[in-house]
Amino acid sequence: MKLLLRLSAVIDRLNENVGRLVSWLVVLMVLIASYNAIVRYLGRYIGRNFSSNAYLESQWYLFSVIFLLGAAWALKEDAHVRVDVFYGRVSERVRAWINLLGGLLLTLPFCLFVLWASLPSVQNSWRIREGSPDPGGLPRYPLKAMILVGFVLLLLQGISEVIKTARVLRRAPDAHVPAEHRPEGV
Repeated sequence: MKLLLRLSAVIDRLNENVGRLVSWLVVLMVLIASYNAIVRYLGRYIGRNFSSNAYLESQWYLFSVIFLLGAAWALKEDAHVRVDVFYGRVSERVRAWINLLGGLLLTLPFCLFVLWASLPSVQNSWRIREGSPDPGGLPRYPLKAMILVGFVLLLLQGISEVIKTARVLRRAPDAHVPAEHRPEGV
């Protein structure tokens, strides 16, 4: 189990670093969007066009990269959307079982399916050096590769979460110690 926990820690650090890097892309995306909005109105005022499809597409591409590469970090931070119908009302051990089964039966198979299903499309995009159909647009093949990178990171983080949840389930809960006084992850 120690080896698996070390692997989990390496995966967590990887996705933490990717998440921090991706968070800076949000700033870049906002700057590009602001530039586009300002020059569009300025251009209308003075009768010139300072914007281009490349600027617009770069916003969309950055959003896609943020979403794809940030998903693993969101899973690590437990910041993903959860429909909490009964999850908050059950014991910590039951929540751990829900997380373990969700990881093994939903997250990991879904990531593997997306990787399998998207690989031919990504390979074809790289083979033909797919570009934007719009004049002045950006190449699309690097963006499509982010689908694979994002889902590999999500798959790895799913494995890390399964490992950490299995650790929680292996420990016998201390009935006499309130949950708020237990070490994190117990």
